[in-house]
Amino acid sequence: MKGKNKILSTISVSIFILVSLLIEVLSGCNGGCNHPAPPPTTDTTHPKPSGIVIPAFRADSAYAYVKKQVDFGPRTPGSKSHEECLQFILNELKADSLRVTVQKSSAKTFDGKTFEFENIIASTQPSNPTRIFLSTHWDTRPFADADSVNPMGNFDGADDGGSGVAVLLEVARHLHSAKIPIGVDLVFFDLEDYGQEANDGKFPRMPDSWCLGSQYWSKNLPTGYSPEFGILLDMVGAKNAVFPREGTSMQYAPDIVKKVWDLAAKIGYSSYFTQDETGPTTDDHTYINEITKIPTIDIVHYDMARENYPYFHHCHSDKLDIIDTATLHMVGRLVMTVIYTENNGNMQP
Repeated sequence: MKGKNKILSTISVSIFILVSLLIEVLSGCNGGCNHPAPPPTTDTTHPKPSGIVIPAFRADSAYAYVKKQVDFGPRTPGSKSHEECLQFILNELKADSLRVTVQKSSAKTFDGKTFEFENIIASTQPSNPTRIFLSTHWDTRPFADADSVNPMGNFDGADDGGSGVAVLLEVARHLHSAKIPIGVDLVFFDLEDYGQEANDGKFPRMPDSWCLGSQYWSKNLPTGYSPEFGILLDMVGAKNAVFPREGTSMQYAPDIVKKVWDLAAKIGYSSYFTQDETGPTTDDHTYINEITKIPTIDIVHYDMARENYPYFHHCHSDKLDIIDTATLHMVGRLVMTVIYTENNGNMQP
């Protein structure tokens, strides 16, 4: 009986190995897999060769942050939802023991209206001269003018605004206790998305009508503020999102693009952070680069294979159901890797 059990055991082990190999081959398919699934979103830590441990990014927590914003309603300037979201972001950042300031001002929009706006800045290690900054916008465009149905109606802004805020809030949970050799600033820009479309003939042309919050921030930096570089997050939570190298980023900060995209490849995201290059876009980083000269890049969803990209941009379809925890995890994990590996010599992610 012992001999028979040993043979059966050997056969069982062999079958297990064959099945394991088959699963590995199938999970690594290339021909029929346009976008391999990102790593799981479980809250574990990622040890690195240098001994530094990068805390895991919790995508479920980030998703909850998106939902919280959507539950307020569209965060359009001057609305109750806008004010409620402001207080929510401030409370979350203060709970994370970061130094939080609010930069307040007012600006006139292309349609002749004047709005007060608030840029939110949260910092860790504020006295550390070696810094980077991460940014996003937290307002919602007041009209779904890319949509043929009810173009002047509001939309939820789950991805356009909501996802970037969610990723930064989840990153913020780790920064107060992070053992990293750099300071990090999180900047949440207001009044970014109230710009004039190129084909708008209802109002006189207003130059530089987009990104009013980041324009103000760029012109009013603290004395001596000189971070190494910046990363802007815009529309970073949709299902099947891809992130080519954005044209304005390549114009002003190609070295930073290469740094971040190389890190993405090293942690397995090269199918998402592609080597394709888009044309230049106008986003918060445009004015940051032009005014401050701080090299700043934009991680922004742009599917170049889609004829009508993106189907939810400034449309009523930008709802919570387009948000995917796998995308949030991928972008969040990459941002965490950038933070923890910056200024650590030759440490590899």
